[in-house]
Amino acid sequence: MHCRVLETAEAIGGAVARDIARRMQAIPRDRLFMLGCPAGRSARPVYAALAREKLDLPRLAIVMMDEFVQESAAGFACVPADAHYSCRRFAREKIAGVLNAGREARDHLPAGNVWLPDPANPGQYDARIAAHGGIDLFILACGTGDGHVAFNPPGSARDSPSRIVTLAEQTRRDNMASFPEFRSLDEVPRHGITVGIGTIADHSRAAAMILWGADKRRAWDRVRAATRYDPDWPASVISECRDAVLYGDRAAAGREA
Repeated sequence: MHCRVLETAEAIGGAVARDIARRMQAIPRDRLFMLGCPAGRSARPVYAALAREKLDLPRLAIVMMDEFVQESAAGFACVPADAHYSCRRFAREKIAGVLNAGREARDHLPAGNVWLPDPANPGQYDARIAAHGGIDLFILACGTGDGHVAFNPPGSARDSPSRIVTLAEQTRRDNMASFPEFRSLDEVPRHGITVGIGTIADHSRAAAMILWGADKRRAWDRVRAATRYDPDWPASVISECRDAVLYGDRAAAGREA
């Protein structure tokens, strides 16, 4: 795992976006570039910078990492797509909307190129990813309080697949910052569908974990020190990913800045 400390979150976004553009140019033009994406704050500087790269968007697939789900008598289903905290809404507005801005419709990211796991069949997500050759680059974020990655809570097994999980309380608290329209912890859903630790480590060709802001100082120290996956801090999975880079700004990296 390589580490890069840059001045600001915007500088990190630019560096990761340029790497994605370079990797897209290097693959055959007859296949999709598979980009694993989180919702929330951490990767938004990357999405903004990608819009400036003028990518060939019809060749890009956005593979979302997770979504909140709710339980009913019929089983689990995704929360409404128009909910302020919906990862589907985030993908539509904060990723596709940003990438498509200012472009002709023919150059837009096709709606079908935005993937999300299906709570009715979580394991199918891993199979679909594998059938397309894996994720070319997984953008990863780390929970501030408990080190969750996607919705994988502390204690997640190294070989865990895409699945429905009960969200840890700290993960739910972290999501109050990611989605500030939550007014209390009681409003944050208690379940989610998520890619697994095994999905991230075994189905990615490269990974970039992004940590910025002083509140990520502890996360930087934990991930930076990891030499193998530690289930007590799920974001340590990046230590087992191929071609992995840990990015931090000066506020997050602290003494290493």
